[in-house]
Amino acid sequence: MRLDLTSLNLVLAIEQTRSITRGAQQENLALAAASKRVSDLEARLGVQLFERRSRGVEPTEACRALVRHIRSLHASLHALESEVVEFARGIKGHLRIAANSGAIAECLPPDLAAFSQAHSQIRISLEDLTSAEVQAAVAEGRADVGVFTSPLLDNRLQTWPYRSSRLGVLIPKRHALAGRASVSFKDLLDFDLVGLHAGASAQQLMREQALLLGRTLNARLAVRGFDAIAQLVEAGLGVAVLPAVPAERFSRVFEVSLLTLDERWAEREYCLGVAAQERLPAVVQHFVDALCPQKIEN
Repeated sequence: MRLDLTSLNLVLAIEQTRSITRGAQQENLALAAASKRVSDLEARLGVQLFERRSRGVEPTEACRALVRHIRSLHASLHALESEVVEFARGIKGHLRIAANSGAIAECLPPDLAAFSQAHSQIRISLEDLTSAEVQAAVAEGRADVGVFTSPLLDNRLQTWPYRSSRLGVLIPKRHALAGRASVSFKDLLDFDLVGLHAGASAQQLMREQALLLGRTLNARLAVRGFDAIAQLVEAGLGVAVLPAVPAERFSRVFEVSLLTLDERWAEREYCLGVAAQERLPAVVQHFVDALCPQKIEN
């Protein structure tokens, strides 16, 4: 079944105005032609889109679902138009990158800056997702390249080692653990924890480690953003486990101290992943070569 954009725009106009007449006027269609388009669309879809009332129409649940897709289609068409127009301005490609918060905070920005300077005709977009979401976005074609922490959850990806990372612990300046250089995870479980939102790889890792110890996390607060975590720790609302590089920066800005997390699992690896394919697009290949010059396939 093929749907034309004129009919879809008409549905959107009618849903917004709650009137076939006003919707038809908005789309510059005769009322009879608009009514026929709606009837034909309902017949094609096998559902009723509007309930006719004495003072207009009311969209059905099926119509509301269709409208959500129409709005998404409009956004995609706008992005398509914007990207194609950029080629007339000298842009030769668009690289969509998805990365987890740790990679964005620790190591990705200078590499992106260097790549952008070396390839000024390639436009870069970056989206902050959890590691699981990054892998899904790349596998499903919503991103060209992903940067995430292991483990690899999707066998549709081809990956390379990118950077090493280590988790550290932030505590308030005046805390029971103050004065120590390192701390075990077991000791941390006696305190409230400020963590990232559900789905973050570090948060999931801590839950798993707590279960191995027969304990549970006292996850008092969960937020998005490492800076928000640091401020909550400074306020005395708990301790936090986060990548050591941003944690060290926060220890110089906020009234918090950085401790070493004395656990083997505190060492983490960032991976760079693309959808497995015989030949990578040129833009993606340039990026992989720049970030992983010594490529070793997983």
